[in-house]
Amino acid sequence: MNTIEKLLKEVSIARNNYIKTIGACTTEQAEWKPSSVSWNIVEITEHLYWAEHGGIWGMWKTIDAIHENKIPRTTESIHQNMTIEELIAKTWASKEQVPSIAAPRMGGSLTFWISSLQNLQNILNSFAQNLSENELRIQAQPHPISGAMDFQQRFEFIRFHLDRHRNQAIEILNSFELSIKK
Repeated sequence: MNTIEKLLKEVSIARNNYIKTIGACTTEQAEWKPSSVSWNIVEITEHLYWAEHGGIWGMWKTIDAIHENKIPRTTESIHQNMTIEELIAKTWASKEQVPSIAAPRMGGSLTFWISSLQNLQNILNSFAQNLSENELRIQAQPHPISGAMDFQQRFEFIRFHLDRHRNQAIEILNSFELSIKK
């Protein structure tokens, strides 16, 4: 298994774990908020969709521009060779403000957003066919919070982001259960 296949598999596992965690939610659970400033599970899932959609679109746009010699190939970065966990620890505050492009804004049913999020795996797989192993450490488009990331870090970010919000969803579901018991 090459690195791209490994990265795709890690994202797929994280996506499936997230969906498995929230897939059996009732409407009440999916729309419940532990506080007025918290997102509910529908909003988190919509956010995951918009964030990943934008990330894949940006990667695709960037690699096409590199292949067409419209922008230079560069591997130099202040975050060069960092894992995504190291990069996030260096660049994120404890409570980040979501970029508006990735903010939930449409609402709707959880099943719609689950289906939409699931379908992004096919798009990510298609994108990966346009990327070679030796291009993974080329700089991709910057992340709105973290800045410089290469293509490998971008794949790792998708996995990290899904896992991060899966943990939030677990906390929300546990909080929901506690609120019912009161």
